[in-house]
Amino acid sequence: MDLLWDADNPLSANELRDALDARGAGTAGRGLATTTVLTVLSRLEAKGFVDRKRESRPHLYSAVSGRAEHTAELMHEVLGTASDRDAALARFVGQVSPEEAEMLRTLLARRQQA
Repeated sequence: MDLLWDADNPLSANELRDALDARGAGTAGRGLATTTVLTVLSRLEAKGFVDRKRESRPHLYSAVSGRAEHTAELMHEVLGTASDRDAALARFVGQVSPEEAEMLRTLLARRQQA
């Protein structure tokens, strides 16, 4: 997903494979097979994380949401599974840096003003 989030334009499976190979994502010195990349992209598309443009050949892939939005959704999902939301939030807030705490205060203040 990092490659799709960082890309300025949608990428083909071959472009993604080449970028992953450059990062050493292959196994035992072998590069990734394009079919492996396509399988992962297909699964990410089915889960709603990736969009595929079918008008062109090869198909082009892009992230449906940005990194920050995805992270926020994950945080909300995890919080939703907590049996004690107050305790989970208190623990989270207790672990943030002073700068992050200030950012949270600013964001909450903006939310109240809206």
